Amino acid sequence: MKKEHHYKANLKWTGNTGSGTTGYRDFERSYAISIENKPDILGSSDPAFRGDATKYNPEELLVASLSSCHMLWYLHLCSEAGVIVVDYKDNATGTMIETADGGGRFSEVTLHPVVTVKVSEMVEKAQELHKKANTLCFIANSVSFVVKHKASCLSLEN
Repeated sequence: MKKEHHYKANLKWTGNTGSGTTGYRDFERSYAISIENKPDILGSSDPAFRGDATKYNPEELLVASLSSCHMLWYLHLCSEAGVIVVDYKDNATGTMIETADGGGRFSEVTLHPVVTVKVSEMVEKAQELHKKANTLCFIANSVSFVVKHKASCLSLEN
């Protein structure tokens, strides 16, 4: 039997400056994402599309979702394999290509995890587990572009 998980997010446009969408330049691209019992996420479009650079944009949130999903699977797999991770950082990057009609799509996202493990004997296994984490990541399995990995691993003994 398949297990289903359901998620709910509420979105409210907060960019009406008084005249709604009467003209392309007459409204802000701001919004708030609300999820029950959690702080709001304030968002806007990318500044390239008249957005507010101080707020999260959907493209950044997509890259962050891929990065965090990979990390959570990876930490799970390391725990099961006896690999003791003591630090994990990722500087994920994504490339979106704009189309002639103003739309666009992501062509790729690259994760750059830097993992620190407790002892040097764990480094090889730690590196291998990124591939399995990628195959299990719910978000990576849901996108139509390549999710690449350029992982590095250190040990506390280095």
